[in-house]
Amino acid sequence: MTKTMISSIGRRSALGLGAALLSAPTVWAQDRFPSRPIRLLVPWAAGGTTDIQMRALADQASKRFGQPVVVENRAGAGGILAPQQLLNERPDGYVLSQMPISVFRHPQMAQRALFNPLEDFTYVIHLTGYLFGIVVNAESPWQTLEEFLTYAKANPGKVNYGTPGVGTSLHITMEQIAGQRGGIDWTHVPFRGWAENSQALLGNQIQASADSSGWAELVLAGRLRLLTTWTAERAKRFPNVPTLKESGIDIVSASPYGLAGPKGMNPDHVKVLHDAFREALFDPAHIAILDRFDMAPFHLGPDEYAAFARQQYAEEGAMIRRLGLRL
Repeated sequence: MTKTMISSIGRRSALGLGAALLSAPTVWAQDRFPSRPIRLLVPWAAGGTTDIQMRALADQASKRFGQPVVVENRAGAGGILAPQQLLNERPDGYVLSQMPISVFRHPQMAQRALFNPLEDFTYVIHLTGYLFGIVVNAESPWQTLEEFLTYAKANPGKVNYGTPGVGTSLHITMEQIAGQRGGIDWTHVPFRGWAENSQALLGNQIQASADSSGWAELVLAGRLRLLTTWTAERAKRFPNVPTLKESGIDIVSASPYGLAGPKGMNPDHVKVLHDAFREALFDPAHIAILDRFDMAPFHLGPDEYAAFARQQYAEEGAMIRRLGLRL
């Protein structure tokens, strides 16, 4: 072999090594997760409690990912449209959904289940729960929950109440309240979100609203009256308002929720998502939003959340069968 041939081989080897080195960053960029925006589906209308909280969470998570987390609202059907959309998405980690408690109820109430919450999703992180309550127009005659329930019982069919949808915690709890008070006959009016619900209440088209704490500012402004909250303890911002339990109704309802993706997601991607969203959950800017709505962090990791989902499914199923609920 001549020196010229050796030199030629050396040059070719060097060129090949250089090409490999130059291509390495490109390969790394392709493998890095996430390398493009993440879609976060929110099954409620824009402007409500969940939408505001999820947008604050998405903003903080974007800073951790170095990629935008884009909120998409899929309101309607009691909160199942966004989770149902996950069935049509690739399990690549780029589409997640908020998972309301109706996800565990709907398949057990419907004649034909649209999904199986124990098999069709990958649970990523549990986040928080709501402050729920019953509000009436401030111009209404009812000063207390007892006065309102007494009127409803004495006037069957004359009270209409609004919630974010059929099969939601708000709907089911209102029917439980009616049952505990000896069979109150009132009418449920489902809305797509708090914006529609509040407009109907302020316009006296309905007599009460059961919803999460999107009503807080209108209560503080004196336009709505808060009759009760559904938490175990009184809300920090409304210390003079009794809970359901204090009012003689043995119910506590917070409707905890988290985030999930399609089934079959890469465990490494799940970890990346969980870690970033966990940091976002406890970021002071996001905690400020939770405080604004009297909500508290309720963190669970992927395995714990999956176990919690199985527990919720069993408990909600038992309640549905006990109450005989059907869609």
